[in-house]
Amino acid sequence: MIAITGASGQLGRLVIDELLTTTPASEITALVRHPESISDLAERGVTVRQADYNEPGTLIEALKGIKKLLLISSSEVGQRAQQHQNVINAAKENGIELIAYTSILHADTSPLGLAEEHRATEAMLSESGIPFALLRNGWYSENYTAGIPAALQLGTLYGCAGDGLIASAARADYAAAAAKVITMDNQGDKIYELSGDKAYTLAELAAEISQQTGKEIGYVNLPEADYASALEQAGLPAPLAHMLADSDTGASQGGLYDNSQTLSGLIGRPTTPIAESVKEALKGG
Repeated sequence: MIAITGASGQLGRLVIDELLTTTPASEITALVRHPESISDLAERGVTVRQADYNEPGTLIEALKGIKKLLLISSSEVGQRAQQHQNVINAAKENGIELIAYTSILHADTSPLGLAEEHRATEAMLSESGIPFALLRNGWYSENYTAGIPAALQLGTLYGCAGDGLIASAARADYAAAAAKVITMDNQGDKIYELSGDKAYTLAELAAEISQQTGKEIGYVNLPEADYASALEQAGLPAPLAHMLADSDTGASQGGLYDNSQTLSGLIGRPTTPIAESVKEALKGG
């Protein structure tokens, strides 16, 4: 039996959809804080269990009978280390044989502030005694394509990544990799550095948006503090704005770049080009 945490999230849903193409629904357990939010998966035969990262008792109960666990990192930055420890403790109590964890690209050396909690979680896994695989995910292309409407409105794509190369891939690419790893044998002690096949700069992203829309969109590189302030003024919560700005700065230092093509090798196809992700975003896909 395979369990997936965060099953109602964007990545979790895609992983389950991918699993259902190769794995009987009866062998999949979706763990979610609010089971009613994924009632459609239950109707498809997936076992749905209530599990809350912050409530260890629910985790212990939810992981009964589970053999392999895909631990999708919590979205609550700043609380994730303890939340992940709760899951790992529950997994250990239930004798789980493998945990695959969605970490961040080159977590051990990453300059991104986001990497800190991932490094802490990787250390917890190492200390747990449970065999584990690290899915060190690079940036989702959707993190940038979500900003296309604002760029079109302003006529400018703003950021603070400088000329840093970003080897992003579509969220669905990472979901396919997670589904593959959690169903393969002998995955203990595996580390996968996952990223898109072809990297780009934000100036090149702006040029791609221009080409597809026929509207001239330039890229303006701002100091990190100014970019964070601009994101706040655009309506983003301050913590998210500062996290995105920090990540852009990390990109300028190589934190979002990898050219190993491990992801495409794992999923058996090229990763989704940024041009395709831009196209999908423009048509509302």
